[in-house]
Amino acid sequence: MAKIIEHTGTVESVTGEVVAVRITAHSACGACTARQACGMGESQQKMVEIRTADAAEYAAGDEVTVGVWRNMASMAVLLGYVGAIAVLVLTLVLCLCLFSTGEGAAVFWTLGAVAAYYVVLWLLRNKIERKIHFTITKR
Repeated sequence: MAKIIEHTGTVESVTGEVVAVRITAHSACGACTARQACGMGESQQKMVEIRTADAAEYAAGDEVTVGVWRNMASMAVLLGYVGAIAVLVLTLVLCLCLFSTGEGAAVFWTLGAVAAYYVVLWLLRNKIERKIHFTITKR
C-alpha cells in the first residue's frame, strides 16, 4: 500500500510561493481505497494550493503530480469531519441530558458549537497548513 496519495493535475497559476493546481478525478479513483480520505471521489475537479520554495519553476499549463502523505490526509479527515461530528454529538448530549434544554435550544447550541469549531479551524489554518502539506513534481 502506497504511503503517498498522488493525483495528476495542471498548474492554473503561480503567485509568489503558491502554485494553484487543478486536479481532475479519473475513474481509477472509484477503486482507490483512499478516495474518502483525499476527497477526490465525490467531485470531478479540485483546486489545490501548494506552497513551495520552488514555485518559480512552474508555469500555468504545466502537467504536475500532487501528493500528500496518507497520514496527513487522515489527519485532515479527522479535523474536518470527525472533529465536527464529535463536537455535534457531545454538544447535543450535553444540552439534552445534562442541561435539560428543549430540543429547539439544543439544536441551536449544537449548530453554534459546530460553527465555532470550524471558526477555530479557520483561525488555526496557518498552523494546520504547516502540518498538512502537499508535494508537487513535474511530470
